[in-house]
Amino acid sequence: MAGEEAERKAALNELRIRLNDGLTRTRLTKTQLAAQANLSRTTVYEALKTGASAPSAETVFALARVLRLKDVELLRLQRTASGEASSVASPPQVPGKLISDWDPHDLEIHPAGFTSGKSDSGARPRVLPRYVTRAHDRVLADTVREVGEGHSRMLILVGTSSTGKTRACWEAVQPLASSEWLLWHPFDPTRVEAALSDLECVRPHTVVWLNEAHHYLGDPRAGEQVAAALHSLLMHPDRQPTLILGTLWPEYADLYTALPTPGEADRHSRVRELLAGRTVTIPDTFDHRALRTAFALADQGDLLLADTLTRTGEDGRVTQDLAGAPALLSRYELASPAARAVLEAAMDARRLGVGIRLPQAFLTEAATDYLSSKDFDELTEDWAEAAFADLARPVHGKQAPLRRTMFRPKIRRPGNATPSTELGGNTGPFFQLADYLEQHGRSHRTRLCPPLSFWAAAYEHLAQPSDLRNLASAAQNRHRLEWAYGLLQRAADAGHSEALIDLARIRQRDGDREDAEALLRRAARAGHVTALFSLGQMCEAVDDWESAEGFYQQAADNGSANALMVLVRKREAAGDQEAAEALLRDATGAGRIKAPLSLAKQRDRDREDTQVSIQQVTDARLVKPPVSLAKQRDRNRGGVQELIQHVTDAGHTSALIDLARMREAAGNRAAAETLLRQATDAGHTSALIDLARIQEKYGDLQAAETLLQRAVNAGHTSALIDLARMREAAGNRAAAETLLRQATDAGHTSALIDLARIQEKYGDLQAAETLLQRAVNAGHTRSLVILMQMREEDGDREGAEALYQLAADTGHMSALAILMQMREKSGDMAAARTLLIEAARKGHTNAMVKLARRLEKEGDMEGAETLLRQTADFGDARQFSRSGRWPYGLDPDGTPTPPWSRTTVAPANDPA
Repeated sequence: MAGEEAERKAALNELRIRLNDGLTRTRLTKTQLAAQANLSRTTVYEALKTGASAPSAETVFALARVLRLKDVELLRLQRTASGEASSVASPPQVPGKLISDWDPHDLEIHPAGFTSGKSDSGARPRVLPRYVTRAHDRVLADTVREVGEGHSRMLILVGTSSTGKTRACWEAVQPLASSEWLLWHPFDPTRVEAALSDLECVRPHTVVWLNEAHHYLGDPRAGEQVAAALHSLLMHPDRQPTLILGTLWPEYADLYTALPTPGEADRHSRVRELLAGRTVTIPDTFDHRALRTAFALADQGDLLLADTLTRTGEDGRVTQDLAGAPALLSRYELASPAARAVLEAAMDARRLGVGIRLPQAFLTEAATDYLSSKDFDELTEDWAEAAFADLARPVHGKQAPLRRTMFRPKIRRPGNATPSTELGGNTGPFFQLADYLEQHGRSHRTRLCPPLSFWAAAYEHLAQPSDLRNLASAAQNRHRLEWAYGLLQRAADAGHSEALIDLARIRQRDGDREDAEALLRRAARAGHVTALFSLGQMCEAVDDWESAEGFYQQAADNGSANALMVLVRKREAAGDQEAAEALLRDATGAGRIKAPLSLAKQRDRDREDTQVSIQQVTDARLVKPPVSLAKQRDRNRGGVQELIQHVTDAGHTSALIDLARMREAAGNRAAAETLLRQATDAGHTSALIDLARIQEKYGDLQAAETLLQRAVNAGHTSALIDLARMREAAGNRAAAETLLRQATDAGHTSALIDLARIQEKYGDLQAAETLLQRAVNAGHTRSLVILMQMREEDGDREGAEALYQLAADTGHMSALAILMQMREKSGDMAAARTLLIEAARKGHTNAMVKLARRLEKEGDMEGAETLLRQTADFGDARQFSRSGRWPYGLDPDGTPTPPWSRTTVAPANDPA
């Protein structure tokens, strides 16, 4: 017994010696150590204090991480000192492992090649070429530097397939490896499940690796939840610093950041908020500077770079070549006619909205019209089998042009198994197109409308309702009206609620009210609130208010604010104000209407009732931005202001800013300033910016600068831009530039545009272009247009056209339209026409339509129709619905469709 006690004391003494030695070596105070280890000061003091009891394993593990000591040895001492039976302990489970312990290829970096030797296992180790830094790497480096200073940051690299996004992230985190940061790649059992399960366990000094972030943020059920968890991780003071790095394709970034159209569900609101200011665009190709660096590294002995530069030295597509993309492209270009036809059918299916798993039967039938008559006649009986077998062979990087895939069966609890008959169209075989070839198809086949066999195969073999509706929309956009209707009918037959509603609207326009109502009832039974609202509208249109009221009430009960407002207005129109307000109070109190619309509709005549309603809503935590509610009461401006004042009195002090803006807009400066100072005193320091703008408006520039500086000191770094603008106006260029660079470093990349404008103003055009290119890479595409207009106004037409070319190369064709308008305004119609033709040639559909109209005026009807058919093939057939041209649509080959009737389910051209 005495021996065990002596062993415990010796272990505890050794443990404390090692911990104190580590503290001395790192030169941290105990308070600093406590903060970095996320422990209380008392816990740290007790752990290091002679004579105190043994610290817990969690405490020892946390201290070991900060002091850079071997946690396994310390935990063994801790267990001995605490008298636990086992002398071996495992550290607490936290997500991730040391960055230095990762193989970059396990983080989904494309293999680029192998060494000449072999590993112990006999396999040749994979290697990476030397890295070439580019503009986006500087943004990544700045982000990592800020993380190293103790701040949590997130950055998502946006770019097309195989452009080096993941490799750039890997290179960026290397400085953190020396500080023994962890890196966590959530992927098991699925990416979303791993993220939701373990994000809350992430500890400081961890990189969260979200490669192909659409798998996390785009999940239809949990994407918003993942975004909220990531935001919580970034904001939590006890979990700093952490770094979230990820990659996205541009189409996903556009989808997540686009604002919803009025009436459309906002499916990505949290993702949009998370990504705001946290993305950087990575270009498809190496610029001249990067290519020079790559050639220099190749000359220094990098054989992988030397090899790829023999193929990419001119076009700059270095990363795609290294990732195996050229091998995929070569397989496509050199494929047999049958295999190439299958690939093109797959490319068209993916770019028009079909899901990732493509049925073999669909691809086989769709491919036939992609073949020439000669190639079709030469097909053998086993042509399809041979084509699929050839396309399944992998290329460099273990990528196959078209690989077989399958639906993973869902694991269900006993008693809840789904019969096989419920799997619908999920019976194979299915194939998946390689990412790079999918991207290639999107960029190189965008001008083409698929042939007849494609649409017929889709109608016959596709079973997923969402695929059918997406293709129906694609056909509609291409003015292939007969196929659009047939595919929409198939989607509706399969129970797709949106398709049912779309079809109902078509039937209603055709005058078939009975069929339209039946379709809407089916959608309503599937739980679609819009269908209930539409049914109410149909009944109300024929003066059947009794039925309409029932549908509106059902829609309101299921959360439709529009339906509720229809009911309320109907009560008001009948003079029953009490019933209208009762409806709103009941809906708000029951939580069916999240926004407290009752506030927006209350009358000012009963202040007491208004206050009661406000209190009910604020107590229920249902208040949204008060100004958005108040603006619904636009009939009485005073009532709007009183409403906001009531909400403010109820404790929502942010409404003071909204009320101040109303007062200032009404010319009441004193009241506005008073309210803004009240908001500042209540902790809303952003009100300082509004105060500063009022002072500037009325000429008190010194007071405005003082307020802006206070806002900056309070953390509102956007005020740096306003402050810089004032300094420049006062003639202090150096101070303005310094402030704008500070704003850029703080994440306000729009400041790059102001910086470029200053450089342009003082004649440094090269610096201005560099800054604008950085702004474009950061997502501010308007920057090129701004500078282009400046040069045009200064008479520098050559400089303006150079910027247009830069914009066009980056994919921003709207710059050409602006330049064309400039030429027209200056009277140079010949130059304007040249630009218009160039825009049409490059596929700018607005320019194509405009050029077609000019050709019509000039009598070239054939040329005009050719251009208009091309716009339809592009998927921009909007002008046809207005012009009445080709009222029955176009056939897949572009010829006008003969008259057809919607009474038939299948299109008349369906060979079945």
